[in-house]
Amino acid sequence: MIDEKFVFVSVALILFGNLSYLIYTIKGKVKPNKVTWFLWGLAPLIAFAAEAKQGVGLSSLMTLAIGVGPLFTFIASFLNKKAYWKITKFDFICGVLAVLGLIMWQVTGVGNWAIFFAIAADGLAAVPTFVKAFKAPETEDYKVYLFTGLGAGVTLLATRQWGFAYSAFPVYILLLNIVFAPLIKFKLGKKIHPG
Repeated sequence: MIDEKFVFVSVALILFGNLSYLIYTIKGKVKPNKVTWFLWGLAPLIAFAAEAKQGVGLSSLMTLAIGVGPLFTFIASFLNKKAYWKITKFDFICGVLAVLGLIMWQVTGVGNWAIFFAIAADGLAAVPTFVKAFKAPETEDYKVYLFTGLGAGVTLLATRQWGFAYSAFPVYILLLNIVFAPLIKFKLGKKIHPG
């Protein structure tokens, strides 16, 4: 275990990765899926509120950073027409399912359920970008995923107490980004399915 204050390093890593992606979005070098990035902003903010309610403490700042960065990217995606990624029926369905997950949290009102449904919503929101990264990795940039994954790893190392409220979201974020970063960096989708 490392000192709990290393969560600030985690937040800095996550915000650095998101700033890089934000700049690429404004320049039109990446094409964020609006459904994914909006829900990647919303779901973690709900998880952050639930973690705060559960008394998670400093490590919940990672979850807050995970939500803030994507919201800025979502807004920036409207500023540059080159940053446009067409939203499909599949994207819309994933978005609706993600929102239903968030509504389920409201129905239960229990902090751990809120975290669970926020993870489920975030995961469903990731599906359209996963498909896009698999088929068109050139429309993404791996650095946001690399730095976010590193930030989640640092948060887990700084976690003082292990339990669902404390570690579920960082573990999920670490696993998600372990998949996304190499998928995009090494264009694995095109190597697996070159057609």
